[in-house]
Amino acid sequence: MVPLASTTVSKQRSERRISVRLPLKVRGLDAHGFPFEEDTSSENLCRNGAAFVTRFDVAIGSDLEIRIPLSQFGSRRGQPERFGSSANGNRFSSARMNETDFATHGRVVHVCDSESGREKLVGVQFTGPRFQRVFRSESAA
Repeated sequence: MVPLASTTVSKQRSERRISVRLPLKVRGLDAHGFPFEEDTSSENLCRNGAAFVTRFDVAIGSDLEIRIPLSQFGSRRGQPERFGSSANGNRFSSARMNETDFATHGRVVHVCDSESGREKLVGVQFTGPRFQRVFRSESAA
């Protein structure tokens, strides 16, 4: 039997993920306990979780802060932007937070090598607020 090049928590997801690229800001501790913050983008997304590519080594079970800056998609344009800490306790250093941005926490449930081999594809299950936006899959466009 050939071993798989991925590590995952054995649990079936309850919703189908949609292939959509949205900008993400991810923050947490890497597998060695060092803090990191990275701008990346989603590979796929559902109400309960997301997958994204990162250059950091993150461990299964680690908790991450995730922010999706939805304000650039035209919702409530012209609203003032906030800096620093959001009302739900998420903090991103020097990150601009808008009322329409989505911020949550997630637990890493899957890690595997990305197609490039230089980065990791990480799957997170949201442990904070669930993502409520609905997007049409890029593959269906």
